[in-house]
Amino acid sequence: MKEFIEKFAEIFDDLDPAIISSDTVIRDLEDWDSIAGLSVIGMIDEEYGVTFNAEDMKACVTVGDLYNRMQSKK
Repeated sequence: MKEFIEKFAEIFDDLDPAIISSDTVIRDLEDWDSIAGLSVIGMIDEEYGVTFNAEDMKACVTVGDLYNRMQSKK
């Protein structure tokens, strides 16, 4: 999970991974937008070899949800 959070935080310019936890609500992040969502989908595909789509993103509320959904698709 720690590695996932670090890679997630890299998508955002000024986001310190230390303030992100599995309970962080994705859409509450200041820089969250549709481009960030596409970047997360790309990161999951590139770094973890898991195909994620828009429906997967919509189903996730927290960073932990993203991680768990990705793990379930491996």
